[in-house]
Amino acid sequence: LVQLLRLLGQLLLLLVQILLLAQPLLLAQLLLLLAQPLLLLVQPLLLLAQLLLLLVQLLLLLVQLLLLLVQLLLLLVQLLLLLVQLLRLLGQLLRLLGQLLLLPRTLR
Repeated sequence: LVQLLRLLGQLLLLLVQILLLAQPLLLAQLLLLLAQPLLLLVQPLLLLAQLLLLLVQLLLLLVQLLLLLVQLLLLLVQLLLLLVQLLRLLGQLLRLLGQLLLLPRTLR
């Protein structure tokens, strides 16, 4: 990184000298030389940004998965509550059937 900064400093010094001489071809070549190290610095940053974006997407998918699991658990709880209600109703039905079976004996 220090060498890169030193190189950029030398290139800027050359740029000033070229501007003083006003030679457009050399100026264009110098700008190309300046762009290459900057491109080398930007490419890893872009890759890092892409990696962070992928990590954020992965986290969002994990959150969605957790939400789906919570919904599944809520549905299971609702199903258990319905089963409990069904068992209560069956118990009441059996109790009523028992009372109906005993009713003719009490009338006799």
